[in-house]
Amino acid sequence: MATNGRTVTVFGGTGFLGRRIVRHLRRQEFLVRIASRHPDRAHSQFGRDDPQLRSVEADIHDERSVADAIAGAYAAVNTVSLYVEHGQSTFHSVHVEAAQRIAAQAYRAGVKRLIQISGIGADAASQSRYIRARGEGERVVRAAFADAHIIRPAVMFGSDDEFLTTILKLLRRLPIYPMFGRGLMRLQPAYVEDVAEAIVRIIQRVETQPMTFECGGPRVYSYEELVGLVARQAGVAPILIPIPFAVWRALAWASEMLPAPLLTRNQVELMQIDTVSSPEMPGFVELGISPHSVEPILQKMLSECG
Repeated sequence: MATNGRTVTVFGGTGFLGRRIVRHLRRQEFLVRIASRHPDRAHSQFGRDDPQLRSVEADIHDERSVADAIAGAYAAVNTVSLYVEHGQSTFHSVHVEAAQRIAAQAYRAGVKRLIQISGIGADAASQSRYIRARGEGERVVRAAFADAHIIRPAVMFGSDDEFLTTILKLLRRLPIYPMFGRGLMRLQPAYVEDVAEAIVRIIQRVETQPMTFECGGPRVYSYEELVGLVARQAGVAPILIPIPFAVWRALAWASEMLPAPLLTRNQVELMQIDTVSSPEMPGFVELGISPHSVEPILQKMLSECG
């Protein structure tokens, strides 16, 4: 599909996934409108020299702000996420109310493609407030914009991530590595660049039927296996000890009192469930993408950080 000067609005375009989506869109010569709370951050990340890249200040909690950010766009992508609640920014206000607001405004504006970023494991019936909000968000988005596409990535990794980087830092600093539970939960890590490319390909598809994609990497690991892999490639040999989830929840509760929490309760909740894509759901393969495995990207990350 030729881009023909089409504009894509990316909400949260300065975030971990969002900024990759922006770059992949520009490679395909889309015009990109980065909608975020901090437009100056976009300037520092992407510069000011690209005339086809525009940064706008947008408040996802405000109807007019969202409408202005979407006006005239061919497509919109909502990558905004929240991991720690603070003040009026709650899981429900961000993942449900704001997601519904973006979807409704996109429908009113005549947007042709809407992509909502969710996550594998999203479940409106979950006891976890975070996981439940993700599932409810999917439901309200589809109610407001019936043709919306839902993307559920597995846990994402890449340079400057908060997943492998955190594991690596702990392995290098601690002779004894505390595992979540017994380390049996299953993970299917997805390379963030692959997820970004998947989103661009969905925008380019001629097929308009609304679909939900689950994007997981080429291999499923237990948490213990993944930690062992990182340790071997980093050249360290820590002792892995299981820590009950009740202890992790208590630590996360205390961590959330810090200005920049090292661990959150919703992260602990996510580590209690398998985050593996369903073989019955479309994913990378249907989009013509061969996902990258953890090992070569981890090696690159290790060489960059020394």
